[in-house]
Amino acid sequence: MNNEDVLKRIKQDGIKFISFQFTDVNGVVKSVDGPVNQVERALNDGIWFDGSSVEGFARIQESDMHLVLDPDTYAVLPWTPKEMRRARVLCDIYLPNGDPFEGDPRGVLKRRLAQLQKDHNWILNIGPEPEFFLFLQNGKETIRPVPHDVGGYFDFSANDEAVQVRTELMDALSEMGLEIEMGHHEVALGQHEIDFHFADALKTADNVLTLKYAVKAIAAQHGLIASFMPKPVYGINGSGMHCHQSIFNQQGQNLFYDKQDPYQLSELAYQFIAGQLHHAKALSAIVAPTVNSYKRLVPGYEAPVYIGWAQVNRSALIRIPQPLSDKPNTVRLELRCPDPSSNPYLAFNAMLAAGIDGIEQTLTCPKPLNQLNVYDLTDDVRLDLGIDMLPGSLFEALNAFESNHVLKNALGKNLTEAFLKARRTEWEAFRIDVTDWELNRYLTTA
Repeated sequence: MNNEDVLKRIKQDGIKFISFQFTDVNGVVKSVDGPVNQVERALNDGIWFDGSSVEGFARIQESDMHLVLDPDTYAVLPWTPKEMRRARVLCDIYLPNGDPFEGDPRGVLKRRLAQLQKDHNWILNIGPEPEFFLFLQNGKETIRPVPHDVGGYFDFSANDEAVQVRTELMDALSEMGLEIEMGHHEVALGQHEIDFHFADALKTADNVLTLKYAVKAIAAQHGLIASFMPKPVYGINGSGMHCHQSIFNQQGQNLFYDKQDPYQLSELAYQFIAGQLHHAKALSAIVAPTVNSYKRLVPGYEAPVYIGWAQVNRSALIRIPQPLSDKPNTVRLELRCPDPSSNPYLAFNAMLAAGIDGIEQTLTCPKPLNQLNVYDLTDDVRLDLGIDMLPGSLFEALNAFESNHVLKNALGKNLTEAFLKARRTEWEAFRIDVTDWELNRYLTTA
């Protein structure tokens, strides 16, 4: 889509306002809104804004920044009222001198994917499975969230309000350009998943961003809270964002496929797996970036904490889904540790860097963990088998990331510093806080 196409669509769609959007280092959507009569100028000249107050952006003395619109990302926001209909366009960020801003998560991923295409003629495809909860707004959300429904995995009820809300969500996302494949109730009360078709990593990251704020906006119209928090409720499954990955060439051939291999995986795929396993501890800081992420990444709730791969074993970090017969394009790797609190632009960038390092270093893939329930192994047996674990806290994950030059180089100096500052600040705030658990345990017994 070009600028003229966008202007035509705006007129056809009856748009009154446009949201020019980008993200900070944490993946929080930022928006500059303007009336429709400003769109043509914005498409041609971009938009200037003050970046000094945005997390991970410029210092006060160098605050001017330039938004350059990406016309391919135009989408109507279908939940906005017709008389005030809005659309959005995602933007890339540039400095006043015309250079790309190295702290722009989307721009950094975009350039990395372009380099991958230039160097190898490769396209990274990703198909995520973001999970989320719907909670009632009861005025006590920060104390104990109340699930919206009592359904379980794949449950259905024709009169279930949760089904109606999820259907409305899928319809809205389809209008916004996502190719929805399915939506269903997940294991926990109030937990849902909406899956969309895989695409190149940049478009997929855009889609994750779109899904998250669309789900929140539509849930709010139903008096509900939509949460992508990894572990909002103690004792039940948390929300992950399993990511299916494959590398295609420009001719549409899946380079992870080898018909002769028992798992139908190519040597390239095995090296990619080896790279992600090798960098798994540091990678977890990017794909599971909050204090709460490590309340999900514990044994016993289907969350993968063991660094290994398998075809049928869901306790492994990387799973090889069974491909469809005679359909090479369905061969893929499923990384199971990411969660939807992550910034998708940073997460996909780091995932790519880890896998490509495995290819460039020709790393050897370890044996699969098939037929082995790692949860049942003692620590001694597990260590004897060489099966390591992901970090147990954000603090440990950040330490691993800080010493990992491959992933830091992928993000670049600016994003690395901004990411570490934001996440270290979060950890320090958590470390010095006094929680309800501590009060209940120690107030009268210590």
